[in-house]
Amino acid sequence: MLSVREAIDYLLDAARPVEDVETVATLEANGRVLADDVASTIDVPSADNTQMDGYAVRAADCASGSATLRVAQRVPAGSVGQPLEPGTAARIFTGALIPPGADAVVMQEQCETAGDSVTVRHTPREGEWIRRKGEDIVAGSVILAAGARLRSQELGLAASVGLASLPVRRRLRVAVFFTGDELTMPGEAPAGHLAPGAIYNSNRFTLRGLLENFGCEITDYGIVPDSLGTTRDTLREAAREHDLIITSGGVSVGEEDHIKPAVEAEGRLDMWQIAVKPGKPLAFGEVRREGGPEGGAAFFLGLPGNPVSSFVTFLLFVRPFLLRLQGVSGPVEPCGYIVRSDFNWPKADRRNEFLRVRMNSAGGLDLFPNQGSGVLTSTVWGDGLVDNPPGNSIAEGDLVRFIPFAELQH
Repeated sequence: MLSVREAIDYLLDAARPVEDVETVATLEANGRVLADDVASTIDVPSADNTQMDGYAVRAADCASGSATLRVAQRVPAGSVGQPLEPGTAARIFTGALIPPGADAVVMQEQCETAGDSVTVRHTPREGEWIRRKGEDIVAGSVILAAGARLRSQELGLAASVGLASLPVRRRLRVAVFFTGDELTMPGEAPAGHLAPGAIYNSNRFTLRGLLENFGCEITDYGIVPDSLGTTRDTLREAAREHDLIITSGGVSVGEEDHIKPAVEAEGRLDMWQIAVKPGKPLAFGEVRREGGPEGGAAFFLGLPGNPVSSFVTFLLFVRPFLLRLQGVSGPVEPCGYIVRSDFNWPKADRRNEFLRVRMNSAGGLDLFPNQGSGVLTSTVWGDGLVDNPPGNSIAEGDLVRFIPFAELQH
């Protein structure tokens, strides 16, 4: 069996980022991947300004620690003050430009006013409470690098230098379908009235929700009957217009599992047994793109059908692969945190286990009691996974590697 590390490395090495670039409004660029370096054409701040409401002064005038100065002007944000004469102060407000001649700002809490005078009960240093021109951004410097996945803070930074639009890679086009004649959609049969052996297709909702989190353009082919011909037809159609095809179920080798022969007939397939629990079977390959606009092939990932296995394998393997396909150039694997275990897991497994846990009020981790691969309630109850290495048992008080779902679902 492949290790988790080997499987992830294989996927990342195989990923071909989308090449098409488009320009979108900065307001609409959240979650997109930057296609080119972005440089600023301006300094930020554009000129020296104050960090505080207070009084702009000459530091030498306030050396006594109790200097009384005439308030000669008032400088609100957005206006330009007059040169500051010796022995005077300027009432100034956060963000306002420092008037020529002033070299410090004294916060208003350290001052006492009387009429048109102010007594400064402080000995300021030169530069105190002044933001210097260009201290955040220097004109000509790269502020965002190609391959960055844009978050709210990147959008704010771009806007701070006046960028109304940004060059980004196009959205990833992903096709999904689900195999299994036992699958039923909610609404097609009332709860409690399912046909014998039928189950509701929860994976459709889980996987689509995850793909939406990553800003993919999704085509959902729904439930595909357990038929080799129908499966091949769906693969061919999906490959024409998509970068990636994801399926759930049908990746075993039973007579009714048609994914393997269908993908092999339409492209190539590697069937992986991964030393991971839950998850184990994962299929990876390509489906030939016939008659599509770009030729070549669409990537294929076949996930297991058990709900928790499908969810966890998406988080561990599909997520980093998606990010690399989208053009993310930096790290694409989640951060893990060392946290105290408040549970016992005495039976070590030869596979790399990912246990559903949640943080408790004491700063430790509690374990969901049923870690079965079909127990979807564990993913709702929990707020992350413990990455438990092969052959490792856990005792209460041990330090373990915790990966929050917040690191995995975006």
